[in-house]
Amino acid sequence: MNFKDTIRVIPDFPSPGIRFKDITTLLKDGEAFRAAIEQFKDFAAQRDADVIAGPESRGFLLAAPMAYGLSKGFVPIRKPGKLPHETLSVDYALEYGKDSLEIHKDAVQPGQRVILADDLLATGGTIKAAIKLIEQLGAEVVGICFLVELTYLNGREKLEGYDVFSLVQY
Repeated sequence: MNFKDTIRVIPDFPSPGIRFKDITTLLKDGEAFRAAIEQFKDFAAQRDADVIAGPESRGFLLAAPMAYGLSKGFVPIRKPGKLPHETLSVDYALEYGKDSLEIHKDAVQPGQRVILADDLLATGGTIKAAIKLIEQLGAEVVGICFLVELTYLNGREKLEGYDVFSLVQY
């Protein structure tokens, strides 16, 4: 399947010169969505993952069905103040500022093998923060999968040493 054909590109959004990759068109195409999740499941199964994690919010759309399909647990990585129990937090840089992510301190166990799933690899800041949270809890990130990778932003360079898979590259 050519997944690029199912992703809408919107010029000049959210600002002039940006060509936004809209994955909602892939998500609403049942066959494409299923095929994407199947490829992500295969990636996770080949790495003997124990847990599937995804950062808020679009990572949830991919990680949760992967986890369900593999009979594995799903771990949400959230924005601050969204998780009800004791959390671990990490700050990370954005293009114009900073943000934070949190995970429950008991979300993963030392030694567990974790796959991270998200919609987009751009500069790599968000996923690098998610990796840091997982590793601070003693688990191992054994793979990271993305629907879309913007190769011209060099985010993969921040993920050197990690097994990275992306369905579509621009």
